[in-house]
Amino acid sequence: MNYHSTRNKEISCTAGQAIIKGLSPDGGLFVPDFIPEFSLDEISKMAQMTYKERAYAVLSKYLTDFSEDDLKNCIASAYTKQKFGTDSIAPSYRLRKGEYILELWHGPTCAFKDMALQILPHLLVTSIKKEGVNKEVVILVATSGDTGKAALEGFADVDGTRISVFYPNDGVSKTQKLQMVTQSGNNVNVAAVNGNFDDAQSGVKAIFTDKDFENLANTHNFMLSSANSINWGRLAPQIVYYFSSYADLIKGQEINCGEKINIVVPTGNFGNILAAYYAKKMGLPVNKLICASNSNNVLTDFIETGIYDRNRKFNLTISPSMDILISSNLERFLYDVSGNNNQEIADYMKKLAEDGKYEVSDKIKQKLAEIFSAGFASDDETKQTIKAVFDKYGYTMDTHTAVAYAVYKKYVSKTNDETKTIIASTASPFKFSSSVMQALTGDNSYGKNMDEFDILEALSEKSEEKVPKALQELKTKPVIFDVTCQKDELMQVIKDFLRL
Repeated sequence: MNYHSTRNKEISCTAGQAIIKGLSPDGGLFVPDFIPEFSLDEISKMAQMTYKERAYAVLSKYLTDFSEDDLKNCIASAYTKQKFGTDSIAPSYRLRKGEYILELWHGPTCAFKDMALQILPHLLVTSIKKEGVNKEVVILVATSGDTGKAALEGFADVDGTRISVFYPNDGVSKTQKLQMVTQSGNNVNVAAVNGNFDDAQSGVKAIFTDKDFENLANTHNFMLSSANSINWGRLAPQIVYYFSSYADLIKGQEINCGEKINIVVPTGNFGNILAAYYAKKMGLPVNKLICASNSNNVLTDFIETGIYDRNRKFNLTISPSMDILISSNLERFLYDVSGNNNQEIADYMKKLAEDGKYEVSDKIKQKLAEIFSAGFASDDETKQTIKAVFDKYGYTMDTHTAVAYAVYKKYVSKTNDETKTIIASTASPFKFSSSVMQALTGDNSYGKNMDEFDILEALSEKSEEKVPKALQELKTKPVIFDVTCQKDELMQVIKDFLRL
């Protein structure tokens, strides 16, 4: 299977080449030439498979230029009990009959990004060898909090690679910041950006499409790639866990194979819910995809009106990984539902860059209504949801998962749709301990002049759950990175890092 750009079908490459490049030279995103499909019989058989076997079943349909041994080795290296603390890798927790929490945060950085970023370095290194690339690959990452640490963890000390991560200075939690600035490794770099996530993301994209910088990097034997979900090697592994959760529900006799489910995803950059959309296209029996946003509800408005408009107030919320107004992966979805009309997509993206908004065709508006429901939750609603779920079920949610659950409850109230539902849980509550403790206790002093590690212990006692080892260890780790740059200085930071 080959891959081509969403903005120019003539730009085509193999899966390995798409993973190495990350972003198409024209600024478009790589997509597969077609979406492969599973029969219900094949899905049924997944119930008896391990997570690794399910991953191979899904990824082998997309990464067709990888040998069976190469792909299985990548999967085996990524998804271990040592890294995820459980053989099931992404377990589904039964909140009550018909409501299931897909826990995607058991990996080394306690966030769902581990599900893809533990395997991406292996896919990339395998691709480099297979394609005969003799350049050092420089990974550039813009992060709203979780991707940065997960990418650093995955790529630290990986031969033939370097990685530089940019995060919004005031747009991540204290724990997320500590995870990044204490990262060790002889090939890593971290910098804060005075701006929001969109500023960081736009700055990274500008570097990718700067021909002068590309030529400079080439003369020093560097090539650029990405670990954001604009990289197909990041997105494809996310498809796996939706199939895996469905298979777990079959195995646990919670559903019958072929029975439709709803999937709720808290999302800002649209990557995680796009993976669920691809799973649906591949044959996973999905009724509705429910897109959950915080008060940066650009996606809610888009799904309801067909107008994407980032010209609005940017809000800093207690679910910071979703504080995003430019949802990069939406481009892949629009390309698919437009009937692979690359000119139409190029026009939308041009309008977004120039005017900050665009309106899609009536055909796409109809598709949006058929496939999605959308909603958003305020910070107050998010906190109320954390407390309500804890009081009723004894289950502790992080702020992003609570956004998803709040939006899901609004959807059920509005539609009376009782379809069994998987709610994607994207982070451990301990990553956002201050906000979670405020929600559980009503005491807003948490996080204000309180030691972060005292709050972790308080949450551990309240929730009767252990503080994840990876977060506990942050207490004794030295801060290595203290660079802060303006939003127009990212390229200089990279030049300094690479000594160009």
